[in-house]
Amino acid sequence: MSETAPTTDPAAPISAEVVIIGAGPCGLFQVFELGLLGISAQVVDSLQHPGGQCAELYPDKPIYDIPAIPVCGAQELVDRLLQQIKPFKPQLHLGHEVVAFTRRADGRFQLSTSAGTHFDAGAVVIAGGVGSFQPRRIGLEGAEGFEGGAIQYRVKNAGQLTGKRLVIFGGGDSALDWTLELLPRVAALTLVHRRAEFRAAPASVAKMHEQVSAGRMQYFEALPHSLIVNDGALRGVNIKTRAGAAQALPADQLLVFFGLHPKLGPIAEWGLALEKKALTVDTEKFQTSMPGIFAVGDINTYPGKKKLILSGFHEAALAAFAIQHHLYPQKKQFLQYTTTSPVMHQRLGVPD
Repeated sequence: MSETAPTTDPAAPISAEVVIIGAGPCGLFQVFELGLLGISAQVVDSLQHPGGQCAELYPDKPIYDIPAIPVCGAQELVDRLLQQIKPFKPQLHLGHEVVAFTRRADGRFQLSTSAGTHFDAGAVVIAGGVGSFQPRRIGLEGAEGFEGGAIQYRVKNAGQLTGKRLVIFGGGDSALDWTLELLPRVAALTLVHRRAEFRAAPASVAKMHEQVSAGRMQYFEALPHSLIVNDGALRGVNIKTRAGAAQALPADQLLVFFGLHPKLGPIAEWGLALEKKALTVDTEKFQTSMPGIFAVGDINTYPGKKKLILSGFHEAALAAFAIQHHLYPQKKQFLQYTTTSPVMHQRLGVPD
């Protein structure tokens, strides 16, 4: 595990070569690519744990397109990245949102977080995914008291749902993927979606309908209407079909996948060029419209952009060389390989 930042004098700014905003996979890999070039990084993330949306939204879901790893869970990928960056000892400032930003006359940057930490940085990398996000809530009377318990907006621990009666709301990939993933292990499962059309992969929708036809689960085209509560405990949910009919669904747990409210937050006020709520960058440096500010991962856009973790890793590698040139323009750049470079081995802690 990488080091969490120690408590510092809030009035004294932390001098940093690079501040990375976002501790998701792309932000963590940016630490690695900078570390190979001998550049240290401070990492800031609004979440209380590293991993970003990858770990926040689908920690147990398998990922199949990471090179040389046939399959790994999202949280496993994050854990591997944290292990990979250990030699560079990055400081992680978790539960911090960057709320203030200034570009100084000398080209350096001043940043402040919601927790009162200040940075004096030579360069900034924005790796914030789609920005800060909040789930769209179910909006039923009394639901707030069950959120985080009997009502969940993400699956934190799939094992805890074993043997339960489950109602899932939503029609996107998250709702369908978890429906198919959890069906073999729960006592009963019902999927509720407001319309016949789904936003999920057609193959997943077809598999779901096969399970309904086989009597293994239920599906309703309906909207949530009210909670069923007895003795302070959630016992189920009432739904209303499009025809206006009411239906009571017994349940121990509700999973709600109505999507997210992605917001760039304060970054939108920094004066950086935007296109459809994404930061525009070039494909040589992955630099934004402001020199010294770079963006990698889902938060950036350019012609041909593909929102893949794999693409974000590529962007981080090229951004690292651009950042090195930005910080040390007089330094000659050499492409060295981790396989053979003694300098790289020393930085990685590889024994001679």
